[in-house]
Amino acid sequence: MSGTLYIVATPIGNLEDLTPRAARIFGEVDFIAAEDTRVTLKLLNHLGIKKPLVSYYEHNLKERGEYILGRIAAGENCALCSDAGMPAISDPGEVIVRDAHERGIPVCPVPAASAAVTALCVSGQITGRFVFEGFLPTNRRQKKDRLAQLQSEPRTMIFYEAPHKLTTTLQDFLDTFGPERSMTVCRELTKIHEEIRVTTVGQAEAFYRENPPRGEFVLVVAGAPELPAREMTLEDAVELAKSLMAEGQSATAAAKAAAAQSPFSKSEIYKQCVQ
Repeated sequence: MSGTLYIVATPIGNLEDLTPRAARIFGEVDFIAAEDTRVTLKLLNHLGIKKPLVSYYEHNLKERGEYILGRIAAGENCALCSDAGMPAISDPGEVIVRDAHERGIPVCPVPAASAAVTALCVSGQITGRFVFEGFLPTNRRQKKDRLAQLQSEPRTMIFYEAPHKLTTTLQDFLDTFGPERSMTVCRELTKIHEEIRVTTVGQAEAFYRENPPRGEFVLVVAGAPELPAREMTLEDAVELAKSLMAEGQSATAAAKAAAAQSPFSKSEIYKQCVQ
């Protein structure tokens, strides 16, 4: 009988955020698959737990994934964790989760903090609709292409960024979104030097150009403002009516339908259509 793959959230900074359930699962499973065994070992030492650790990261996915899933299929239980936050979110763990489902292995979430949602809830930006972009591509051309696709994105956008890339990314934001776009810079969330700065793209770029960034960042950028709807002109209404006529409607019916969607009367539109 197959074991279970547990997807276990670990603290994004403050160890007090580890849930009792996560601690229990770490103590009960047969082994733990970790992004960095050194980081996870510190957490286990804090909990007073000793468990076999298997490294699972970007450059050994295929080999270690087969090994881990093979052990679970044989009946062992495994806890998968990343260095911080929810595994499999902008993280190599997504591969092993997908492969586990394909093999019919039970996958069980043990949730807690996620840096993206943690930053969003304290950002002061609109939270009802958002898009998570994670880390932008490292290739300059691909990065610019991705940002170009997001230029008119109306939803709040969430990005992860490392300190040594922050100033370049903020300059790219400046070029893409403009200096007045609202954003929130979240640094070292839940840690001693936590900082939440509600600002604009232009102000953030200027600040970090003069103050070298330190720590891990989550950037929450406001979506593009909605443009006011353009009022339909008589020419627009006539074009609509003519397109309906091309589909087989009579001039009278087409003019009536176009009038219902515009500020113009049926007779005005009909007159233009039959000239």
